[in-house]
Amino acid sequence: MDAIETILKEVKEKGIRFIRLQFVDVLGIPKNVEIPAKKLRVAIEEGINFDGSSIQGFVRIEESDMKLVPDINTFVTCPWEEEGVASIICDVYKSDGSFFEGCPRSNLKRVIQEVERKGFEFKVGTEAEFFILKHENGRIHTSDHGSYFDLLPLDLEESLRRDMVIALEELGLNIEASHHEVAPSQHEIDFEYGNALKIADSIINLKLVVKTLATRKGYVATFMPKPIYGVPGSGMHTHLSLFRNGDNAFYDPQKPDGLSNVARGFIAGLLQHAPALTAVTNPLVNSYKRLVPGYEAPVYIAWAEKNRSPLVRVPPQRGRGTRAELRNPDPSCNPYLAFACILKAGMDGVERELDPGKPCNSLNLYHMSCEEREEWGIRNLPRNLEEALQELEKDPVVKEALTPHILNYFLEAKRQEWQEFQERVHPWEIERYLELY
Repeated sequence: MDAIETILKEVKEKGIRFIRLQFVDVLGIPKNVEIPAKKLRVAIEEGINFDGSSIQGFVRIEESDMKLVPDINTFVTCPWEEEGVASIICDVYKSDGSFFEGCPRSNLKRVIQEVERKGFEFKVGTEAEFFILKHENGRIHTSDHGSYFDLLPLDLEESLRRDMVIALEELGLNIEASHHEVAPSQHEIDFEYGNALKIADSIINLKLVVKTLATRKGYVATFMPKPIYGVPGSGMHTHLSLFRNGDNAFYDPQKPDGLSNVARGFIAGLLQHAPALTAVTNPLVNSYKRLVPGYEAPVYIAWAEKNRSPLVRVPPQRGRGTRAELRNPDPSCNPYLAFACILKAGMDGVERELDPGKPCNSLNLYHMSCEEREEWGIRNLPRNLEEALQELEKDPVVKEALTPHILNYFLEAKRQEWQEFQERVHPWEIERYLELY
């Protein structure tokens, strides 16, 4: 029995009535077209046409006919739905079957295939943080006073988070761990290391599951990077490595630190292109409220083997577990675009044999003076979205990780977002200035 017949048999046996054909727009917002289960074979074999002009960043109305092409490897049933629903993630094509340059998922596949032709497999693991807030009497507020790794009775959302993990595992996702994070009502769910495309798919499903189950219990779940002033924001620490012929190409037992030239080059590439990368890995105005000193988020462009204050950390595991941890991404990013740009930046360092320099193992970068950081050659990450967009426009390597269609729309949308923020009068300004001046 081939894969399609296996899926159709499962649909029949489980009484599935509806199929969600799922995809994301350029900004990473999940979209779907729902079809009756009886149309699934047609969808898989021929694709399903839809109006792309209504989707942010896709096409103009005169070019609106688009096609969703399901990836049968992503088919899952949705156990939290009572009516018998399954979903399948799709790539977006033009109506004539040709590649659509605005599809973020296809864009990531393009960059991965470039690297595979060079003999490497790109693997990723993520630690996605988010807040579960209570919605009562028109107010949204924290509902616990828990902190890192706390359990009941402080962690009031413990059972809800457990339901989320169960639902994710029933979707076939490999969850490594989940726990309460540092801030009140803040949580983290970690994915097991795996293929970059699969992890990007998993992040989209994570957001859907978390938000859906939270809403049904009367909570509001948010992956907004900094929803609450005075506490740490939500990051998405991203663990990275390259494999070659089944072996971890980041590991070299002959080197004193166990890091191969490939690992060092990849880290150097991340550092070299970090300012431009930030526009994609931290794409909101709000993202830069998290990237400030004092809240465990990176601010300075450096690397270390144990120290958590630099941008890139190399955990102590060696052998197959050798990896680099990029600490600035946040969960508001479109993972398909973020992984494509990260991979492109790292591979530039590998191909040019760049050197990341000395690791800042014993330095707390937050406590160093500007002069000391300058002596080490440590640069700052962009301070706001506008600076990050300027850096992206200047970086040809990171821009090549995105198709011209995606790049142009992303820059246009984010410039508009920044302009709206600049023009808006914020409550802090009223509170600070209205009566004083």
